[in-house]
Amino acid sequence: MKKGIHPEYRPVVFRDASADYAFLTRSTAVSAKTVEWTDGNTYPVVDVDVSSASHPFYTGRGRVIDTAGRVEKFKQRYGKS
Repeated sequence: MKKGIHPEYRPVVFRDASADYAFLTRSTAVSAKTVEWTDGNTYPVVDVDVSSASHPFYTGRGRVIDTAGRVEKFKQRYGKS
């Protein structure tokens, strides 16, 4: 690899404020904000909108769409009489 062209790969905290969940991993993500982690060290923090703690697929709070009901409703409304 060429020297000096790759971003720094370092520990970064990703935080999902909606689920009050954070995890420490390695990344090249850049952030001006920092947070003190449980080990006493200070790491850059990246706020995310969705994580495995708040995504409906992982939490089991997903909605099941009733496609048959929608088709029946459409036929009732616009079907030939």
